Amino acid sequence: MPTCVPTHTADPNRPERAHPPHSPPHGPPPDRPRRLRIAGADLSAAVAVFLIALPLSLGIALATGAPLQAGLVAAAVGGIVAGRIGGCPLQVSGPAAGLTVVTADLIQQYGWRTTCAITVLAGLAQIGLGCLRVARGALAVSPAIVHGMLAGIGVTIAVAQVHIVLGGTPQSSVPDNLRALPAQLANVDPAAVAVSVLTLTLLLLWPKLPGRAGRLLRMVPAALVAVAGATATAAAAGLVLAEVDLPSWRSHALAGLPEGPVLGLVAAVLTTTLVCSVQSLLGAVAVDKLVARRPGSGHVPRSDLDRELLGQGTANIASGCLGGLPVAGVAVRSSANVRAGAVSRNSTMLHGALVVVAALLMVPVLEFIPLASLAALVMAVGIQMVSLHHIRTVTRHREALVYAVTAVGVVFAGVLEGVALGIAVAVGVALHRLTHTRITHEVKEEVHHVDVRGQLTFLAVPRLSRALHLVPQGATGVVALDGSFMDHAAYEALQDWQNTHTARGGAVEITGRRPGAGVRLAEPAALISSPTTEGTDETGVPSGAGCRCRPWTAWRNHQCELPLSAPDDDRSDHDNRVTGGPSTTSSTGSTSGTGVTHQAGDAAGRQGGHYGRPSRPGTGDGPSGTGTGTGTDTDTGPGTGSASPTGSVSGAGGPKASRTGTDLVRGLSTFQRSTAPLVRGELARLAREGQRPTQLFLTCADSRLVTSMITSSGPGDLFVVRNVGNLVPPPGEESGDDSVAAALEYAVEVLAVRSITVCGHSGCGAMQALLDPRPDGTPSARTPLERWLRHGLPSLKRVRDGSGPGVRLVGRAPADTAEQLCLTNVVQQLEHLRAHASVARALKGGLLTLHGLYFHVGEAQAYLLIETAAERVFDRVRAEDLAL
Repeated sequence: MPTCVPTHTADPNRPERAHPPHSPPHGPPPDRPRRLRIAGADLSAAVAVFLIALPLSLGIALATGAPLQAGLVAAAVGGIVAGRIGGCPLQVSGPAAGLTVVTADLIQQYGWRTTCAITVLAGLAQIGLGCLRVARGALAVSPAIVHGMLAGIGVTIAVAQVHIVLGGTPQSSVPDNLRALPAQLANVDPAAVAVSVLTLTLLLLWPKLPGRAGRLLRMVPAALVAVAGATATAAAAGLVLAEVDLPSWRSHALAGLPEGPVLGLVAAVLTTTLVCSVQSLLGAVAVDKLVARRPGSGHVPRSDLDRELLGQGTANIASGCLGGLPVAGVAVRSSANVRAGAVSRNSTMLHGALVVVAALLMVPVLEFIPLASLAALVMAVGIQMVSLHHIRTVTRHREALVYAVTAVGVVFAGVLEGVALGIAVAVGVALHRLTHTRITHEVKEEVHHVDVRGQLTFLAVPRLSRALHLVPQGATGVVALDGSFMDHAAYEALQDWQNTHTARGGAVEITGRRPGAGVRLAEPAALISSPTTEGTDETGVPSGAGCRCRPWTAWRNHQCELPLSAPDDDRSDHDNRVTGGPSTTSSTGSTSGTGVTHQAGDAAGRQGGHYGRPSRPGTGDGPSGTGTGTGTDTDTGPGTGSASPTGSVSGAGGPKASRTGTDLVRGLSTFQRSTAPLVRGELARLAREGQRPTQLFLTCADSRLVTSMITSSGPGDLFVVRNVGNLVPPPGEESGDDSVAAALEYAVEVLAVRSITVCGHSGCGAMQALLDPRPDGTPSARTPLERWLRHGLPSLKRVRDGSGPGVRLVGRAPADTAEQLCLTNVVQQLEHLRAHASVARALKGGLLTLHGLYFHVGEAQAYLLIETAAERVFDRVRAEDLAL
């Protein structure tokens, strides 16, 4: 199996295109007329959506009190017009349950012909919004408001349809329907109830049919089965029920001039525009998510929301003019379209055409449908709009009040009024969160802790000042800021107290909400994100006092500069550290010996020296000269230094004690205090369930390679193997070390990983060690490191002989021989990997894929290996690679 997806090669015999790239040809060849081609997936999806849309369109028209044919008109226009013009190819538009309450109110207040005119005006308004390109602004509406609006509409629909299910007639509002319900229960029509119960039973049980036969039967939509089954049962039993009445198309009512008060009509147009637009845009975003989860959907374009508004507006104009209901994107039909495998807008348009055929040819069949069956169907849809999942989501995000107020407002006041109430409450909740800050003070083990929960604004400064002044003079204080914003007034108050407290002999540590993150108060900042700690930590050791570095995450190590006011002896030692004097700097990828160092040198790893000697000036892929990686400095006095091929350097014998142990304790303490509470639940789950990683990641032991950062992974995601030089010994090698082979066997055969990645990197000390001979000229010495590095000799031979396809980075040749060896080594280790029996079996069975990766440390850029017959190219990882 190839390691990566091959690139397309140019065909010299292929004629050059006469039109620009990424644009359609100027026209079809004169001898080949264009033909409409509809994919089989689109055809089957269109049939499935049509079978759902037909009963739902009639039911929604029944619920609004509009002519039943208006639902068919809206379904046909939504499918054909909105499907052709809209910006979401797979979204299905038509009469929506979310518009039922709005449309019913309009019909009752203004009549049907004026309602059609309002639909036309709402379509014009949508086109105007689309031209202004404000579609993204609709997504700023809180999801709690949208879900609350839909829940309120669902309750209104369900309460109204209960009367039809019981054999009666619904009232105009929810309170009226609730007051009339006892009288309706006293006059129940048994036939209507029986048909309704049968419809609901089929709706509930049909999707749960077991077995292979059930899987085949479930391909028929439950809505169609429920209505058809109820209709057939009623006809066979000879039940006398109110049935669908589709008048002749010749008497179909079209739109007329709007009649009524101007302000009322404007409010009606705005309400229809708002509900149609928000529902359609949110539906388009949801369809994009469904398509993204579907395998093999990379060719389906993402939604153009402004174009979607234009398509919905055009559809509403056409539907209103033809006497149809308002049109919007509908979730049930859109999700069915995606699940059925639709690949283009042809499925939506074809479903609209099928609705037209049904409206013209199936009128005699449709008129057998009992109204009670349609009412039960719509009542079920209304109940489903009150989603428990949405309720749990808004509760988890502390927006249950917004949801409840919006839903209640829609039920008892109307859609526009309920949405307005929801927006007002959402703004109030946001202001409350911004201004409500909880400040507490407590003493733990003689350390005063001031915890600030919430945003720190000028309104909280008096309470903050009172809490800070509870810290006695000379004591140690820890201020924990659990928020993301601090204004200037709060910053000034905190900084003044910090300066005064430290000047009087006290110690201060200021931490942020992120694990290990504190707050720098050396300069004004509104966002709480850049930490330094001052004073002492839990170990009693000064925690970075005087540190002027600018750390930006909890794990980044420091390259600190001492303050200018530091004592002369400290400054001289600091100068020695920078210029490479008598002391030796030990850091991730730093050098030992003398010479100028550069903190930004990404080549520090391989410049760190070969077998302990100083690195040579002018080598590396960072700045010229020797380099140091970003790491925690460990100062040692005069003495000997040693370096590993990965670039880490150690020194011994100096008078200054190493603080490495203190750094370890501080890091562990920060984890236990800040990070552990956040990940304890997930780690507990992994402890119960065991590890189930899907990837084996084999990379170098270089400390600059943080696998979780590069791959954006977390606990339980990667099975990681690290060694010097990311080497994979071939099977059968008597190396005395079977650790890599054991890890491969365990990952492939026990953990059943689906992919293996070999990751090399720039500035690899192991590759530099292969290139440079020993300085003492004693090749007979056989150290453990030399014995291990012999597994990289095939890579070195491949570079020097030029054997095999070439290896390069996209767009440029390797910077030097060392980088060429780093790239070639990844390709060579993949070949060693394929030779292992467990890997070969998994590759043959199609259970495993191999990937080559090169990480350029200085660029923070990952390159993915693409193999062709002619060469091996490492290309940049881009967004489109997510489809691989």
